[in-house]
Amino acid sequence: MLSGKVISVISGKGGVGKSTVSTNLALSLAKLGKSVALIDVDIYGSSIPNMLTINYGPKTMNGKIVPVESHGVKVMSMGFIVKNNDPVVLRGPMLGKVIEQFINDVLWGELDYVVIDMPPGTGDVALDINRLIPSSYQILVTTPHPTASHVAQRAGKMANANNHQILGVVENMAYFQPAESEPKYYIFGEGESDKLADSLGTQLIAQLPIMAPIKGEVEPSIYHEGTPLYEKYMELARKIEELIG
Repeated sequence: MLSGKVISVISGKGGVGKSTVSTNLALSLAKLGKSVALIDVDIYGSSIPNMLTINYGPKTMNGKIVPVESHGVKVMSMGFIVKNNDPVVLRGPMLGKVIEQFINDVLWGELDYVVIDMPPGTGDVALDINRLIPSSYQILVTTPHPTASHVAQRAGKMANANNHQILGVVENMAYFQPAESEPKYYIFGEGESDKLADSLGTQLIAQLPIMAPIKGEVEPSIYHEGTPLYEKYMELARKIEELIG
């Protein structure tokens, strides 16, 4: 069974960086000395094992699942179950059983925070999570583009309708700021995420910049100390502590 404060990271559509936010938030909370679980229930698009470069699955003990530990965080994902990056083909009732197993049949231990990487939209998985965890905090991830905000509003309305507290909106890919440069370039526009937060009765709690890739290197999924996004995620983790605590 789960203990601790549950934070569901939601979005209206895919491709806005929801899983990246989920992963780096969980790691940042762990760096603050918290006991953290990260549950990937984006069943059809699970990516967290790949992001954390985990190439092994969980073990079992007395009929229960022992979660994988990485970067000081306990992790469970559908990505551990499927082999060779095969597609997941499950209908609604089976989805519910997988999610229930992740929550009830894993030896999580005592936790301070549970970060849940939700699938985009308002489908079966969101309904199952609402049923199994009727009280949670939620973070809504979007980008500055008006269409992304328009679709994200639906996910936020679902959270409000189910009496989940939206801690705030996280705007990913908010701006580009060249190294050692003062000006910020709002490539995808600005202001839409503030409007989105206002429409849902919440606030904009983070604006995450676009980082220029280093030539010859793979774009990272997790950000290390000394990088601008590392500092932004640590700020976000402290903000979450402040809002919940």
